[in-house]
Amino acid sequence: MSRPLVIGIAGGIGSGKSTVARALADAGCLLYDADAEVARLYEREDVLATLRDWWGDDVAPLGQGLDRARIAGIIFEDPAQRERLEGYLFPLLADERAALIERARDEGFPAVVIDAPLLYEAALDAECDVVIFVDTPRDERLSRLRSRSGWDAAELERREKAQLPLDAKRERADYTAEGSGSRADMARHARRLLEDVLNRPAG
Repeated sequence: MSRPLVIGIAGGIGSGKSTVARALADAGCLLYDADAEVARLYEREDVLATLRDWWGDDVAPLGQGLDRARIAGIIFEDPAQRERLEGYLFPLLADERAALIERARDEGFPAVVIDAPLLYEAALDAECDVVIFVDTPRDERLSRLRSRSGWDAAELERREKAQLPLDAKRERADYTAEGSGSRADMARHARRLLEDVLNRPAG
């Protein structure tokens, strides 16, 4: 069977990337959810043992699992530690993606959708045939993040400084998806966009 198309999803924090990715999965694509894969890695004892060696037992108390808030504090305050963690996790995640793409090919899926917060920062766009940028106004993103995570504008700004600027993400993408409105509206737009992507001219 032919290799499935690989579609990357990019956008700002709170833009609705996962909503778009799930809509594409509902339309027949196979979804790679980077956050879910990272969560599974954080349940592995060999991974937890490595993090304890680096940052102390408090980051993953025995019998309690990972303290994600403590990890977030470490990597957002110290870029070198963030790079250290990414350098450890990214190869493990690459193996999972490769296996998923093989599964998609074997089972006849038309596309694999990569939903990863750091698509460009982790150079995952190099694995993609096309990238869709989810475009959502900052005010709407902040409103979602306030409701979902209790973030304020300062927290959003702090987190975004650790990522590629939005203008750069938008410019590098091949398509733009609408991130405003209801989940149903976003899903309808994503499904229409998928038809364009799958029917695009070769090359």
